[in-house]
Parts: sequence; C-alpha cells; structure tokens
Amino acid sequence: MFTGIIEKTGKVVAINQDKTNVHFTIEVDFIDELNIDQSISHDGCCLTIVEIDKANNTYVVTAMLETLLKTNLGTWTVGYEVNLERSMKMDGRFDGHIVQGHVDQTATCTQIVDENGSWRYYFTYEDAPDQITVPKGSISVNGVSLTVVDSQKNMFSVAIIPYTQYHTNFHNFKVGTKVNIEFDIFGKYVARLLDQYMAAQN
Repeated sequence: MFTGIIEKTGKVVAINQDKTNVHFTIEVDFIDELNIDQSISHDGCCLTIVEIDKANNTYVVTAMLETLLKTNLGTWTVGYEVNLERSMKMDGRFDGHIVQGHVDQTATCTQIVDENGSWRYYFTYEDAPDQITVPKGSISVNGVSLTVVDSQKNMFSVAIIPYTQYHTNFHNFKVGTKVNIEFDIFGKYVARLLDQYMAAQN
C-alpha cells in the first residue's frame, strides 16, 4: 500500500521485450536501500524489483501485457522520468491518501494553466460506473496523491504547488500526455454498492 507521496524520480535507462512482457531498467540514487522482491510504485503502478545492479545504480521491474494495456507503461521510452514511491511503513505517517498501486485506467492531459505560483492540470478519462471524482476528493495521478478541484463527467482538474511541479514528473506533462490514474478506493466501493442497489430496484 502507498500514500501517493513521491519519494524520488528515477530514469528509464533500458527497455527489453520478453515475449509479451517488458523489462524496464530504472536508474535511481538510492539503490543501496532497495531489495529484490520489493514493491515500488512507478507512476502509480505497483511493480516488483526482480534484479538489482548496485554498481550501475539500477534495478529491473517487469510489466506483463495486462499492465502494459491498462497503464501508460507502454508509452515509456529510454530517458523517461518516472515517479517512485516505496510501500508505506506501518509506523510511518499517512501524509497522502490510501493508494493501492492498482491503476484503474489512463487519462489524457487536455489543458495546463499557469496560475502565477501554481499550475492547474485538466484531464479526461473514459467513463466507468465505479470510477468517479468529486470536488475536494482524492485522486492519484502518476502515483501522486492530489485533491480534485473541478469534477465533471469524465473530466477533472488538480492544482499543483511548485514543490510537486519540480519534484515529480508533472513538469514534463504536455497537452496529450497520457497518465495513470487510480480513483479513491472508498469512492469506488460506494459507487459500486450504489450501482448494485439501483439495479436491484429496477
């Protein structure tokens, strides 16, 4: 489980196809703190470390076809900057919100507004009955825990402070950028239960 508070960004330095799987080699500056079998959130997608090369400050994670189809990992190229968060410690502070690392779908950046000290990012996504946003609710975008500002059907916006802008890969976003989104887990349960209740009434 994660909290959506990005620790570091890493860089994709190699991509290797293996049948329908893809192995990503990630370069980081905290390789000595990592272990094989450790789970790390990559742009909000939970992946397991399968190899570590301390001499080159790199580790390898594998994405299966299902992950490639449901996330933005299939668009990654060598040099891509990826948001990283290690799983939450049980004795740690819960600074963000509950993020499972299970990407619900991708969204597309449609507008970026410079608000003279902060930035507003707008995103659209595909309609799904249990995947909704609400104003002041939580959303994970590329693994970053954020608060929804505007919420409309299949669209939401978030406001980004300078720290987040410069310490995550938000500063690389452009109109058309595809991002991973994970909707609030509590909202998904409520929406699913309400949908089942309404279906039973008909």
